Amino acid sequence: MSDRLTRKLTTILAADAAGYSQAMGADEVGTYAELNAAKDIFGKLITRHGGRIANTAGDGFIADFPSTVEAAQCAIEAQRELSARNGGLKFRIGIHLGDVIVDGDDLIGEGVNLAARLQSMAEPGGVLISQQVYDQVHSKLTIGFEYLGEKRPRNLPDDIPIYRIAMTKAGFSGHWKHEPKPGAYRHATAEARPEQPQLPPSRQIMMAALICGALVLLNLVTGGSAWAHWPILAIATISGLKWAGSVIPPHVSAVIPTQVLVLITSLTLVNIFSWNGYPWVFWPAGALIVVSLGRRIMSPPE
Repeated sequence: MSDRLTRKLTTILAADAAGYSQAMGADEVGTYAELNAAKDIFGKLITRHGGRIANTAGDGFIADFPSTVEAAQCAIEAQRELSARNGGLKFRIGIHLGDVIVDGDDLIGEGVNLAARLQSMAEPGGVLISQQVYDQVHSKLTIGFEYLGEKRPRNLPDDIPIYRIAMTKAGFSGHWKHEPKPGAYRHATAEARPEQPQLPPSRQIMMAALICGALVLLNLVTGGSAWAHWPILAIATISGLKWAGSVIPPHVSAVIPTQVLVLITSLTLVNIFSWNGYPWVFWPAGALIVVSLGRRIMSPPE
């Protein structure tokens, strides 16, 4: 351990090539060339956005940035440029803002571990960020953010809120929402159309609750038979598919995926609302459970 060991607050970007070992087994020379080409792209963009590469290991690396916004912008541009390379390696990226130990040129500590865990949870070509990063960038970048709920990264003790930087079919669209300070890099293209930022999760839930309340009042005012439960069930199902991951305990979702639980609950309510003496919900519910367990068994471990 170096005598220059210190601590600092920084933004950590962890990146790793997805499926690198399998790709090396299929085409060792070509995959190694693709890895070096990707590292050149990352190196160029990290330097441009004021960061530096701290730790390297095989097909992955850790970089840190004094600016959280610059780190997010770097990740977006890197994924866009890499996605334009047909057939090239795809990278997973995780970003976290936290306190780290600086040992010479290396970064270590819980903040680095969390960024690496976010990276391992991201989809190939995707970027996951922590709550700390989201708080810093969501009002400064006109890109979409998808709240994935509270999840527990592997080998860490607590659940944490996780956000995904939204993707489009054409790739990422990342632009400054406000003009950057002098010296900051601004990337823009005429054909890129940034996504509108989404409402925070609490605002979306509140809006859904208000709509449900309005439907109940409308049903009462218009009289006649009760019908409000059907659109309310539809709203609840859509909301559940999006937010159930932050409510259902991890030990439950580890057995049956949260989306399957939401669908089974919705089908059960449909069966109850349209009750004709026959509990038909057992058939689709059983099929969903069998398929989800089968997929989990057949899926290779990470």
